[in-house]
Amino acid sequence: MKKDTKISALVQLGLFLNKFLNQPEEEYSSDEQELKTLMSKSEIENPWFTQESLRFALGKWADLLKEDKILQWLSTYRLPENQKKVGLILAGNIPLVGLHDIISVILSQHFAVIKLSSKDKCLIPFLMKKWEEFLGGKLPFAFVDKLENYDAVIATGSNNTARYLEYYFGKVKHIIRKNRTSVAVLDGTESDEELQLLAEDIFRYYGLGCRNVTRLFIPESFKINCLFENFLNFKDIINHHKYANNYDYNRAVYLLNQEKFWDNNFVMLKEDTQLFSPLSVINFSRYKDLEEVKEFLALHREDIQCIVAKTDIEIDNTIPLGQAQNPSLDTYADNVDTMVFLCEI
Repeated sequence: MKKDTKISALVQLGLFLNKFLNQPEEEYSSDEQELKTLMSKSEIENPWFTQESLRFALGKWADLLKEDKILQWLSTYRLPENQKKVGLILAGNIPLVGLHDIISVILSQHFAVIKLSSKDKCLIPFLMKKWEEFLGGKLPFAFVDKLENYDAVIATGSNNTARYLEYYFGKVKHIIRKNRTSVAVLDGTESDEELQLLAEDIFRYYGLGCRNVTRLFIPESFKINCLFENFLNFKDIINHHKYANNYDYNRAVYLLNQEKFWDNNFVMLKEDTQLFSPLSVINFSRYKDLEEVKEFLALHREDIQCIVAKTDIEIDNTIPLGQAQNPSLDTYADNVDTMVFLCEI
């Protein structure tokens, strides 16, 4: 496909982020200092957005915004010629989670009407400003407090909010995203290194993302201690006050109700068939054969964002352990191809 100047400017934005993340603070330019200040402000406004989480998210975008990756991503689509206004209601559960929708709308030649999440409103405007600076011109977007005058909508909310959004935006073309979570299927042959990768899938962003694993399937003979031993790299998570509050509350509830659970002082494992688990808790169930697991996954496919497992396990559409928080540009929320939607409106 023909490369346009918006892509070249986006690549420059990726280089800017990479430079920011890999140089000493005393060498920061004024723009880099501004980004650092906004990161501090972001954490003050939303304590879940720690500096580590923000840097991790920025690092992932620095890696994605490379010319070959962007061109490969867009090469499979026939981009539309007529510009439409696309309303975006962004999520704010993890840092910069709405950026993919913004980039998708702009690179598909449309105009993005953006309603930021109140939980994530510091960094995205800065990144858009930098993208325009590298472009040397205006990009087709606007930030708004209320969506008006749009031809299509992409919105993210809870299951309860989604029902309202479906009703409100029912007369225009739309993608309405709901609550999803992720699962891991273990076969008992995982090495310590692989179980440590699983910990990344569970604990990154404090477990707040739809790609975070909240439910484990383990063989009947699997020893729970193997998990706890390999989760220790994330033991400091309990020092985050909001996470600790969730942990203390859920532990107290289980104790009062005399429910059985396993505890290592920063996360609890509970034998439970529920797909979604409370923050600081991982649900698990034991299986005799994989057919049981496949039946469960098929039954709950509308609620599952991704399935992590060893690459040789006999389950369809899995991703490798440790890769849940490394989506590519062509990985779409709720498994709905946003670019196909944008090319067809």
